Amino acid sequence: MSFKIAVIGAGSLVFTRNLFTDIMSVPEFRDIEIAFTDINGGNLEKVTGLCQRDLEANGIRTRIQSTADRREAFRGARYIVNLVRVGGLEGFETDIEIPLKYGIDQCVGDTLCTGGIMYGQRVIASMLDFCKDIREVAEPGAIMLNYSNPNAMATWACNKYGGVRTIGLCHGEIHGERQIAEALGIPHNELDFICAGINHQTWYISVKHKGMEQLDKLLEAFERHPVFSQEEKVRIDMLRRFGYYSTESNGHLSEYVAWYRKRPDEISRWINLNSWIHGETGGYLRVTREERDWFETEYPKILQEPPKIYDGSQRGGEHCSYIMEGLETGRVYRGHFNVMNEGCITNLPDECVVEVPCYVDGNGVAAPKVGNLPLPCAAVCSQSVWVQKLAVEAAVSGDANLLKQAALMDPLTGAVCNPPEVWQMIDEMLIAGEKWLPQYKQAITDAKGRFAEGNLLPTNDGYKGAVRRRVKTPEEVAAERANRGITA
Repeated sequence: MSFKIAVIGAGSLVFTRNLFTDIMSVPEFRDIEIAFTDINGGNLEKVTGLCQRDLEANGIRTRIQSTADRREAFRGARYIVNLVRVGGLEGFETDIEIPLKYGIDQCVGDTLCTGGIMYGQRVIASMLDFCKDIREVAEPGAIMLNYSNPNAMATWACNKYGGVRTIGLCHGEIHGERQIAEALGIPHNELDFICAGINHQTWYISVKHKGMEQLDKLLEAFERHPVFSQEEKVRIDMLRRFGYYSTESNGHLSEYVAWYRKRPDEISRWINLNSWIHGETGGYLRVTREERDWFETEYPKILQEPPKIYDGSQRGGEHCSYIMEGLETGRVYRGHFNVMNEGCITNLPDECVVEVPCYVDGNGVAAPKVGNLPLPCAAVCSQSVWVQKLAVEAAVSGDANLLKQAALMDPLTGAVCNPPEVWQMIDEMLIAGEKWLPQYKQAITDAKGRFAEGNLLPTNDGYKGAVRRRVKTPEEVAAERANRGITA
């Protein structure tokens, strides 16, 4: 087979190499063209070097096209895999630290809540530029496989306004399946799952074993599990009150709804510090800093490790390579993807992005009709869908009023802040993110004027969150990874 894959944001350290291993584990893909592009030349060079070494060790003659010119990377590509984090760590810090001044305590801040909304403004502006390039220079009908968050907002904007068919990919659903299997004590491969909802608020609406529904056993199974009962308190409480288990991690889920992070003195009741993903304040920002520092320090050592093997034994569970394999070879693959709803979930708006079971083969990607979500699940998702819609339209139009309305309607933001505080906070975040928000040029000028006038609402500038942990040194991260048997 001969076609081209372009990876944008390819300097994404460990993830790119793992994803590339998945792709090259498909035997028919040995002769494809590969292009990597990133604005971080140092990371791009390092990741390209590692992947090129892996190719050569597996006897594959392909040379990776490594370039800072994304149009050249996209030229003739059939698939574009998007991994970008617009604004990098600098932008990410504003998503977490500025809302904390106003009392909004986030664990991740990349999907919903104030951080996710503002991240979406940066990402959508850039991804619409990507779409323009794809339309102009990529293979006609090229597909973008999007891993960038906020996944639903970005996928929505690219499909509606970018003119490029975009499929959003996420791995939360895969991890949740394994949790359910362990809690029930049933092998994962014996369970049949149906997940439906929106990205990071998807629900296991059916879990069957040999044709028998297991949903009524989940609450008891999770409550008695010695680990999950301590690490997944928010998810278990949502299961208890809404009747369905969420795909999303405890920390993520806690910041998407109004109830678990609005009172600083109660946050520790709902989270666990065994891992950042269970709800630590700014947890993902911390580990992102740690991974960056670790990679810079450890890169020479990583070069001495054995190359990746492309015989399938090191292929992971990410959907990306399986979608390409299904489309190119006709092998059937079933996974849960983020796609435009278009009637798939009948009690959510047609134009929103939903995460649902999909089938891939040589005929394309198909999303069977799910029908109605259970009413409580639809109610939770509907709140977020309207926040997403306001945020998408704001990002496309540069309308700061829509942006502020999106933040005001966000469940956790609205539970913590009043309208004047939301208006001031978004002004502050627009000013901080000026370099990544070209669509808000006039709004940022106006916001700077309001801040220059003074008479601002008081904020708690010294507040660092309810449960914050220090950033580990590269040596500590390396030792921790070694103890868990993790290599790059």
